[in-house]
Amino acid sequence: MIFYNQVYQYVNKQDKYRIRIIEIAPPIAYYVELQGDTSMPKRVDINSLEDEMQAEILLAIPDPYAKSYSDSDLTPKQIKKRDEDWDIISSGWDKYKEKLLEKKTREAIFSEIASKAHISEIKIKRAFSRFWQRGLNKNALLPDYMYSGGKGKERSLSESKVGRPRKFNLSDDGQQGINITEEVKKQFDYVIKKYYRKKEQITLSDAYDYLLREFYSDQYYENDKVKYSIWDSSRIPTYNQFYYWFKKNENPFLDISLRKSSKEFDLKHRPILSNSTLETDGPGTRFQVDATIADIYLVSSFDRSLIIGRPIVYGVIDVYSRMLTGIYIGLEGPSWIGAMMALDNMVMNKVEYCKRYGIEIDEEQWPARHLPEIIIADRGEFEGYSVENLINNLNIKIENTSAYRGDLKGIIERQFRTINGTIKRKTPGAIQKEFRERGDRDYRLDAKLNLEEFTKIIIHLVLQHNQKIIEQYPLEKGMITSGLTATPTNLWNWGIANKKGRLQIVDDRNIYRLNLLPKGKARITRAGLKFKGLYYSSERAINEQWYVKYKNTSVEIVYDPRGMNNIYLPHSDGKSFDISYLLDTSIQYKNDALEEIEFYQELLQELKADQQIKQRENMMNTNLAIEEIVKQAMKEKKYEKGQPLNKSEKLKGIRVNRQVEKSLNREDEKFDLTTKSVEVKGKVISFSKKEKIDGQPTQKSSSRLMDKLKKKRDEEFGKE
Repeated sequence: MIFYNQVYQYVNKQDKYRIRIIEIAPPIAYYVELQGDTSMPKRVDINSLEDEMQAEILLAIPDPYAKSYSDSDLTPKQIKKRDEDWDIISSGWDKYKEKLLEKKTREAIFSEIASKAHISEIKIKRAFSRFWQRGLNKNALLPDYMYSGGKGKERSLSESKVGRPRKFNLSDDGQQGINITEEVKKQFDYVIKKYYRKKEQITLSDAYDYLLREFYSDQYYENDKVKYSIWDSSRIPTYNQFYYWFKKNENPFLDISLRKSSKEFDLKHRPILSNSTLETDGPGTRFQVDATIADIYLVSSFDRSLIIGRPIVYGVIDVYSRMLTGIYIGLEGPSWIGAMMALDNMVMNKVEYCKRYGIEIDEEQWPARHLPEIIIADRGEFEGYSVENLINNLNIKIENTSAYRGDLKGIIERQFRTINGTIKRKTPGAIQKEFRERGDRDYRLDAKLNLEEFTKIIIHLVLQHNQKIIEQYPLEKGMITSGLTATPTNLWNWGIANKKGRLQIVDDRNIYRLNLLPKGKARITRAGLKFKGLYYSSERAINEQWYVKYKNTSVEIVYDPRGMNNIYLPHSDGKSFDISYLLDTSIQYKNDALEEIEFYQELLQELKADQQIKQRENMMNTNLAIEEIVKQAMKEKKYEKGQPLNKSEKLKGIRVNRQVEKSLNREDEKFDLTTKSVEVKGKVISFSKKEKIDGQPTQKSSSRLMDKLKKKRDEEFGKE
């Protein structure tokens, strides 16, 4: 609802755009802008204003000029000036209100009032502007008073401040502050939406500052810079009021989602009203897979003075029983290779696995060596690669979690926290602080364990976990009546005996590994199967003549990037494969990992790129030298003495010319192995008779050519 003499502000404007309603004549209202020395009334449809208020584009704000002044506080000069202007304005406003509101008749009224008062028309306009802008009352005409004007507006609450009185910061006139009306609440809501619920994550105190800047301050310029002057404390809401209403109307989901992300809310703040165990129906229904970087630094296995960094720990856990069914401790990952190693360990006999590290156990201590029905994993590692093989060939479903949603794999995440906590307390080289302070010892220097020793520690922690009682496990009635203690091993065995577990046994680990390895495309060429710049061949390819029949086509292969000596050609049944061997053309990369091979290939490309400019420079200089030689030859040809020959004369003497040139070249090219020069008399060839040269008959040539050859001969053999 629009009120007479109320001030409103448009919040979608860059600068503060404030208006005051100076008259209401339904369905029209008249307003003036609070900016400028002269501001004339404008018409607006009341429904339009109410629609803007409904959309929260237009908000009611406190009157920036609403402050009472007693005549005792004013100087006689100010009172005189105010009263003189008031006599003119009040009489004109009472008599000509309708004409002053309309643009067509306003100028004539201004001229008439100015003529009667013997004042310039511009001064009349300024006086009326001040009267309209500052509250439509007598004190609005006080000169040089920024916050003059009366109240003169309807209020839903009493004029006195409700609530506990303030202890401090009282205004001069004893006013206690403002009441929080519906209009003020809208201002609070607007500031929260515009400033607080943003990715910049400003504090609530900063949002309060924006509230004062938007609605409870005046804008002015100082040295061409915009500045703000906050109103008196009696006319603004306090921070405590702002904070109270923020908490009262708080929306945690919006606040966290818009300031951070919806994933942050889901991860740390969403209600937890269910349990992961309820999603399973026995051991093997769901396995969770995840990785963490252990909070410890390790040393090299061949030189303990060398620190190799932090290891990667992969874990696979059964949701129903909480048993860790597979682990991998190494330096691969977090990546598919690390996950692949954990999945391979998942189906391995754990008695044999522990025996590798000198740990003797019974199968009852760690009975897990099965495939599950569903694997829950991170999107990054289980998206692509060999996931299709797991799904199609091993009948395992893969459920990828959303990014940054570790809570969806909460069981394995919690186990990692427990393991890391134990490592920090028990092992040297563990990370004790996220950030070291100046003077603290570098915990990396305390590293003592190598990878094998750390793996032994993890195995012992897993064995201890499998025998540990799980607090707050939702035991079923059958478990309680059978006197079951909720340890992972007991839950695993009870679930196999009483539930519908979907556990599968792997008969051939080579076929299982074939389905775990990454896939790729190799191109058939005449030089062999080309993959990652390397060339391979297999008996099958040779026998079936792939290199002749299927050139430039591709075949699907699987490979182990840790060793590229072989690649594998899987059969369509998913249970067999052919081995392709590295050819001699790529033997320089034998026993290298894929990352090493790619490094060498990139290095080779860099070396070529470095030489590219030099190669072009050499080619340019070579071309320049050739051009100079050709240019000189053409120049000598152009200035050659003697009569020019026609085409037939040039062509018919080629054989003779070749023989003469050969004889001359032989003298220059022959080997002389003696230390002393031997003078040999050359044989004179007469061209006047038809003789044989080197067994070939001579041909008649032109006289000019003969003269030239004779001259050349005499120069070579010293004949005068």
